[in-house]
Amino acid sequence: MSVADPILCCAPLAASTLSDEEAAATAELFRALGDPTRVRILNLIAQSGGEVCACDLNEPVGLAQPTVSHHLKKLVESGLLEREQRGKWAFFSLNRDAVEKLAAVADLKGVCC
Repeated sequence: MSVADPILCCAPLAASTLSDEEAAATAELFRALGDPTRVRILNLIAQSGGEVCACDLNEPVGLAQPTVSHHLKKLVESGLLEREQRGKWAFFSLNRDAVEKLAAVADLKGVCC
């Protein structure tokens, strides 16, 4: 099952029950975050406080442009990043709504221990 925009469909892990669609969307989101390079890219963009040109990510993550572009595409597809094309340059920023939703999805306070 492929979910069009995982961040919109995912549900908190502490929800009383998850539908099949919510579970699949939540898994898709975590799959996007399951790669250390993608986590580093998100960290770099978050630390920038704004937007980052794709060209400025190659050196910090130590990968070639096509590989960085692949990871950026996955993060955009997951809904975590927003992409803006300016001529030949692509700029990426955090989708603030998605980051807040991710925090809510992972919030397990009061559920265990």
